Amino acid sequence: MTPFRASPPFTQEWQHFDFRIDDGVAYVTLNRPEKLNPLTFESYADLRDLFAELPLRGDVKAVVVTGQGRGFCSGGDVEEIIGALQRMEAAELLEFTRMTGQMIKAVRDCPLPVIAAVNGIAAGAGSVLALASDFRLLARSASFAFLFTRVGLSGADMGAAYLLPRIVGLGRATELLTLGDKVSAERALAIGLATDVVEDDELTDRAETLARRLATGPALAFATTKTLISRELDMDLASAIELEASTQALLMLTHDHREFYRAWTEKRPPAWEGH
Repeated sequence: MTPFRASPPFTQEWQHFDFRIDDGVAYVTLNRPEKLNPLTFESYADLRDLFAELPLRGDVKAVVVTGQGRGFCSGGDVEEIIGALQRMEAAELLEFTRMTGQMIKAVRDCPLPVIAAVNGIAAGAGSVLALASDFRLLARSASFAFLFTRVGLSGADMGAAYLLPRIVGLGRATELLTLGDKVSAERALAIGLATDVVEDDELTDRAETLARRLATGPALAFATTKTLISRELDMDLASAIELEASTQALLMLTHDHREFYRAWTEKRPPAWEGH
């Protein structure tokens, strides 16, 4: 746990999704399976706040996000959100759209590796939540749909127009965000949107295996890798090389780097401690 804490305690209970920590892995499960796990005003805000808290706790090294039942996340709840948005003025609408974007920013700013275990449809906001994750493991029956234009809104929402071209390229991103067509798991893998595709009954085990690997590995090395990947997206090459040089020099002073060398000389696996 960070020694630099303010007055508010860590949240003990999250009301709008299931949350548990098991041996260094945080499991976040959207839990409205009867509606394919749509997001509400409250669950957007809770996810934003959760990802701000997780790096400070000290007992979490990796995160798995998934959904109950047949869907990962069907996007914003049409009844609870879109209906309510019709009655809002511009200032309220801007507060909402900024809040949803802050949720995605919190996922990207969180230095912990985040795995989206996509067990069914990931549509609208659900597709961007998966997009913001570091790894996207898809069940074979899973699919993506960036549906924003299909409800009369911009396909550029919650950072999708920033993140998606950097993953699949400008041409594919233009197609997916403009047309909003369904993307099968196989096509997602072919265009680089999926990290891997597995059989439906293997998804949970594969996500847990990857999460355990990340949670028991060199956590500081993983965190700095994620942070630098994000920061260097908008840097020129010279700035990126200087940032990497400074970071690498600092990591050469860490326990884990010294432990690697000790383990190598003693012909044993490293005992990573994450610092």
